[in-house]
Amino acid sequence: MKKTTFNISFDEDKASALVLYLSQKGTSAEAELEKALDTLYSKTVPAGVRDFIDMKSGIASPPAVPKPKKSRPPKAEHTEISEVIADE
Repeated sequence: MKKTTFNISFDEDKASALVLYLSQKGTSAEAELEKALDTLYSKTVPAGVRDFIDMKSGIASPPAVPKPKKSRPPKAEHTEISEVIADE
């Protein structure tokens, strides 16, 4: 898959702090931005378009798993109970 590059501007001091703390967590700004872009892509681009792009790129998308139907509890038999009160 061919990659593209985004060039953005960000405050230098904030960027330095971000790089420092992300490196302590074992990640990078680039990795986190890529995750954020993937999330934005998934939320924004319709599923059909994403599937088409995946097919075009040769990426197999996982088959759709049907949602299980909710099972209904068996109906209880209706039993009528009557009470007879005798006059004393």
